[in-house]
Amino acid sequence: MKRLGVSGALVDGSYRAGDVGIDEDSGRIAAVGLCRPGRGLAIPGLIDLQVNGFAGVDFLTAGAGDHQRAATALARTGVVAYQPTLITDRPDRTIGAIIAAGKAHSTPGGARVLGVHLEGPFLSSDRPGTHPIEYLRAPDLTLARRLLAAGPVTQLTLAPELPGALELVDLCVRSGVLVSCGHSDATAAATHAAIDHGARLITHLFDAMRPFTHRDPGIVGAALTRREVAVGLIADPSHLAPEAIQLAFRAAADRIVLVTDALAAGGCPDGHYRLGSVGFEVSGGVARRADGTLVGTTITLLGAVRHACDIGITSEAAVNAATGTPARLFPGADIGLSRPGDRADVLVLDDAMRLRYVFHRGIPVEPGE
Repeated sequence: MKRLGVSGALVDGSYRAGDVGIDEDSGRIAAVGLCRPGRGLAIPGLIDLQVNGFAGVDFLTAGAGDHQRAATALARTGVVAYQPTLITDRPDRTIGAIIAAGKAHSTPGGARVLGVHLEGPFLSSDRPGTHPIEYLRAPDLTLARRLLAAGPVTQLTLAPELPGALELVDLCVRSGVLVSCGHSDATAAATHAAIDHGARLITHLFDAMRPFTHRDPGIVGAALTRREVAVGLIADPSHLAPEAIQLAFRAAADRIVLVTDALAAGGCPDGHYRLGSVGFEVSGGVARRADGTLVGTTITLLGAVRHACDIGITSEAAVNAATGTPARLFPGADIGLSRPGDRADVLVLDDAMRLRYVFHRGIPVEPGE
């Protein structure tokens, strides 16, 4: 049994003092809470449900080799599982990207693809964010069936106020696809209706949606008051003020899912990049279109966890939002846990929450965050 030499670990979302042991033969955690602890903290491998690209790879145009390169680079930042996310584009290009993602195979030491997140095209033209308006459309069940049949689609983001949205939610739920509400001008009532039909996630709360007011709470109000809904959150200084992040955690700490909304520019220097048909510039690590619109992030998921901690979120809540909570949306995937018998997908952090070691199935991976 290999010991990690840590002083404690997060197990089932709570701190457990003592070292962690790994069975290198099985690639699983052998024990937690061992005596003679060392230094640092062991946490489960991170799960990112919204990744548009990374390490120079844009998933809308990626081939098999590109997917492998991105998966390897994500693993070095502590991500063990993720959803390649496709923003709105022409249907033929989207279908091609879904097929390419379906052909991508996990490589030793690389992050695992959970399935494809379709962020569109059934979104509101009033809240498009960086999505090309010319490709947005009302829900179309025929097109939706084509997209779902093209490959391993596991999540679809839609605007619940659009005509036909509830029928699309029903179709996705029957197909085992996670439905998320986002890029939307929906009222709280329209959002509640989608949740009643089976929507179970909110795509990047506060961003690209109807603002919360005391008489018109919109998606934000519905999301923070419905216990069955997980809440995606981009915890970086460009997208959300500290108070917005704190508010979300205080209202729904056990339902927050930290995501990066990462781009091909993630892990790369400043410069010009593309997200499908959208060009953007990265300056000082912040990605914007020429008109100033934010275009996702270059932050790592562990960086988002650290930022949440820096503004006052407890380490347990911040880590759980990038591990255990997203894992609950994928039951049976064997991710997001660090109990004896679980897969030894483990990160070792120092006292400043910086990455020291990465283990995938008990095999060390060179960290690169």
